[in-house]
Amino acid sequence: MSSIIKRFTRSSSTFKNTNILLKPAFDLKRVIANKDAYLDSISRRNCLPSVKEGLEYILNNRELEKNISSSLNQLRAERKKLASTIKGKQDTQTLDTLKSYKKQIQDLEVQQSVLAKTLHDAADNLPNLLDPGVPEDPEEGTVVEFINCDSELHGEQLRPKDSSIYDHKTIAEKLNIVDFSTASRVSGSSWYYLKGDGALLEQALVQYGLKKARLNGYKMLIPPSIVQSEVVNACGFKPRDQNNEQQVYSIEGSSLALTATAEIPLGGLHSSSTFPSKQDFPVKYVGVSRSYRAEAGARGKDTKGLYRVHEFTKVELFHFTTEENSQEELEQLKQFQIEIIKDLGLSAKMINMPTTDLGAPASKKYDCEAWMPGRGAWGELTSSSNCTDFQSRRLGIKHIDGESGKLKYVHTLNGTCMAVPRVIVALIEQFYDPATESILIPKVLRPYMDDKERIVKN
Repeated sequence: MSSIIKRFTRSSSTFKNTNILLKPAFDLKRVIANKDAYLDSISRRNCLPSVKEGLEYILNNRELEKNISSSLNQLRAERKKLASTIKGKQDTQTLDTLKSYKKQIQDLEVQQSVLAKTLHDAADNLPNLLDPGVPEDPEEGTVVEFINCDSELHGEQLRPKDSSIYDHKTIAEKLNIVDFSTASRVSGSSWYYLKGDGALLEQALVQYGLKKARLNGYKMLIPPSIVQSEVVNACGFKPRDQNNEQQVYSIEGSSLALTATAEIPLGGLHSSSTFPSKQDFPVKYVGVSRSYRAEAGARGKDTKGLYRVHEFTKVELFHFTTEENSQEELEQLKQFQIEIIKDLGLSAKMINMPTTDLGAPASKKYDCEAWMPGRGAWGELTSSSNCTDFQSRRLGIKHIDGESGKLKYVHTLNGTCMAVPRVIVALIEQFYDPATESILIPKVLRPYMDDKERIVKN
């Protein structure tokens, strides 16, 4: 059994535990009742073998754990009843029986403790169930809408593949708005300085995104960029991926980690708490923060320029809502992101993502990809996910149902409002004019860029 326990607990034990969150309450009865749906989710997501083993462990041992618990209760009751009969007496036979009860109880308590922990860890490693609307093909997503173009071919024809002309890194260095070489000496690879209009462009994107979110009912927050590792884990972010590559920057000698996205501190905002029965849902937040990704240098050509970096500014959207409304709110999140891309004038497509591109928390996910001629490929700009009760169970976030008065777990959703470096890549590569050696600034950003129409060499 020890080898089984190690497999189930490896991912959760990498972070140092500080016990700041309530212990997650996993519904094992629900898991067993939906075993086929969980097997389907595990298979289509291409999870590690240990995840399926964990499900099998739950199916095979949950009843045993319940039986041991029942036996314990019975033994404790019998021992208590017997102990009450010998007060002030020296009955050797009864005392021996009490000792026997005590030993049986201790042995069963150890068995139950091991079983309960292993069942808990196995449940913790299960992915979310899949939404029925997720594409059947595990590798290919489904385009649900083209934005500012009629098709993939149209989007590509607007800017043909020619990285020598439209490569954002070359253009940015030529116009002196990004400095990669100095940052490489100062910080290492996959870091950068934004300079002049490059820095102004970042701030324009942030301010435009925040204003649009506020006008759409989001409450603005600036969350911390360092959080307890328990919160990182509860949100579904693992310190290492399936290939054992580092994903999260952990602070050595502490229980803290740098956030990969504001989704993490936004999700933790209401951790270990309960929304009242009169709460109006959804509760929507927009947060701007620096984000840190340890895996930036792991993907070949994506290490060039701004597309995949270790540190960047990101504006994130987060919803707390009810089970009944979360699917519809994902569609609303998707539509909000489409409006942003339309406003920016970028040729892009919105994709219902396949199962192998879904993280463990996501029941369904949409990605928006823009055509990036310098990369010769479509690149992700935004993502939105419905995590149902995956995160709320681990973060301990409930609400009191207004009709039944029962406690229920909230559903959580997250979405990108503005992943700044990726958007800058798309803007440069789609809006660069080789004839004038300048970049057209979208109209919605000009009020935040001193009313300039173009970025020229600083």
